[in-house]
Amino acid sequence: MPEAADTDINRVWFRMIRLHQMLYNEVASRLRVLGLSVPQFDVLSTLTEQQGMSQRELADRLYVTKGNVSGLIDRLVEAGLVERHSIPEDRRSHALHLTSEGERLARLGMQTHATFMAETLGRLPAGDINTLDRILVNWRDLSRAHAESGQ
Repeated sequence: MPEAADTDINRVWFRMIRLHQMLYNEVASRLRVLGLSVPQFDVLSTLTEQQGMSQRELADRLYVTKGNVSGLIDRLVEAGLVERHSIPEDRRSHALHLTSEGERLARLGMQTHATFMAETLGRLPAGDINTLDRILVNWRDLSRAHAESGQ
């Protein structure tokens, strides 16, 4: 296995964590203007990709527990942004669908997010973005392999 570069990997890690927190806070602030939290936006934007998924499928896509999603969906249903439809062949599950207002807010949230990314990440040279993407994919793959090996 190749050794890490001369750069202190802990320093790189903390830079990444701090950058993540700064970006998350800014996105959260911009979504709050729309009346959405980041988790609510995650649900709405995910449902724009595939309407009709169950809470279990949604939880798997968001890498959270079904219990975490359940309360969130309850609040989105109460707010009139998501509807639960019965699945006849599975009486314990419901298909989740966006309402027209949920769809509208999801699209506004996605535009808000895209604007912020264009203002920040989008200002880096294309080569840097490609390099960053390659590095992040490699890091993700190494992390997944490590987790799967049980080490």
